[in-house]
Amino acid sequence: MSAISLHEHLADRLNRATVLVVGDLMLDCYYWGDVRRISPEAPVPVVRVKEKTFSLGGAGNVAANLSGLGCSAAVIGVIGQDAASHQVQSLLSAFQIADHCIADAGRPTITKTRIMASKQQVVRLDEEDGSDIGPGTTDRILSAVLEMLPRVNAVILSDYGKGMFASYDFIQAMIRACKRENVPVFIDPKGREWDRYAGATCVTPNTAELELAAGSEVKTERELTPIARDLRRRLALDWLLVTRGPKGMALFGNDAAPVMIAAQAREVFDVSGAGDTVIATLAACVAAGMNFCDAASVANTAAGIVVGKLGTQPVRWLELERGLEDVSQRKPASTLWKVADVQEASARLSRWRQARQRIVFTNGCFDLLHPGHVSLLHQARHLGDRLIVGLNTDASIRRLKGEQRPILPGKDRAAILSALEDVDMVVFFDEDTPLNLINQLKPDILVKGADYRVADVVGKSIVESYGGQVRLVDILQGHSTTAIARKLSGTKEEGVKDGHQPGTA
Repeated sequence: MSAISLHEHLADRLNRATVLVVGDLMLDCYYWGDVRRISPEAPVPVVRVKEKTFSLGGAGNVAANLSGLGCSAAVIGVIGQDAASHQVQSLLSAFQIADHCIADAGRPTITKTRIMASKQQVVRLDEEDGSDIGPGTTDRILSAVLEMLPRVNAVILSDYGKGMFASYDFIQAMIRACKRENVPVFIDPKGREWDRYAGATCVTPNTAELELAAGSEVKTERELTPIARDLRRRLALDWLLVTRGPKGMALFGNDAAPVMIAAQAREVFDVSGAGDTVIATLAACVAAGMNFCDAASVANTAAGIVVGKLGTQPVRWLELERGLEDVSQRKPASTLWKVADVQEASARLSRWRQARQRIVFTNGCFDLLHPGHVSLLHQARHLGDRLIVGLNTDASIRRLKGEQRPILPGKDRAAILSALEDVDMVVFFDEDTPLNLINQLKPDILVKGADYRVADVVGKSIVESYGGQVRLVDILQGHSTTAIARKLSGTKEEGVKDGHQPGTA
């Protein structure tokens, strides 16, 4: 099914949709550092902190996904009157999420602090009060929800089991209010007591959450269907969407057979936050007027994108649009997503740097990829953790090499490079040299072939100015795109090397 072909104006529809998120709001804090020694006070590592970063967690991450998709997002959650609450509100403002949070002086803002050293989590510190919120606070939340309902197209209840949704009456009051306003309500469940979710439009458990609520283990699709169907009927749910990790999703509605949606093939780095992305994308698409089956398919594509990111990161419309195009054209989702513009490249670099990954950059025309290219890329990739390839546009190549080049258009050259395991990202540049691109991306290591002199490498002064390095790698002799092209045309090679005009490519 091609959701993008059926809804080619999805972006415009999402921009007009407003979704309210009600739930357990959290602050994710990361301390990034290195471990060089063991403490003399106790047998524990000493982490020398170099950076501290913050992100929205829980219901906040759901709202961040909505914002990334272009929706108007609003959030109602409980925060304390502490420093963490100010950080949460600052992040909400940065994502342009309408902040309707309820301050409760008797509870801390839920904060999860992770100590990260050498790309590994050393310990996590949780600051929270897991007790049920009081009736006074629930009344304030319900009043805020009722006041906003006439202005929203969908509501998400994000239950992380932190005490906000413990009351059956409270949840049922919100579900009934949504039904009166004909606003679909989506619930990300927690725990085994699901009667409180009765009457919701859609509940989105993963397999483990479904097993807990049903009291039965699900090993096969044959076991999944009767369990999910019975639970949907018992709770009077319009839809039940079960996320199944590498097995994809199963959508249960009134039809006799469920809709089975295969997972999108993609290298999985981190599944944290995938459930937030699923419910946010599903609700956003339904709010934008899409039917449930197509909305679930789009949500599945979005989930395939975020599991390819490190840490809890929201999906962005640009990423989803490309993913949907890949699905509609039956392209492998694990390759073409590597092609990024400068803005998206900067966002990915930020995440990679948070994980303390060393960024390597090289550039060229890569017209008719040959063993010499592959060797250079392979050596470059092993100098760090991520390899970015700056790729000359077609116009740039024509200026450098004449009107007969490139042989392959840019989209084909980018697709071939993206299919290589050594390449993590491809970014086009239209100038004659990659100087501006290097200045924007600021890689840790700049790589060229050993037929260059270090002094002649474009970008050397920029990279060295912030402590980066220029490295020359061995070149595989006897391989040249120019030689291949001349052989095909029947002319003799005159010794010109492809992509090796110093200072160009």
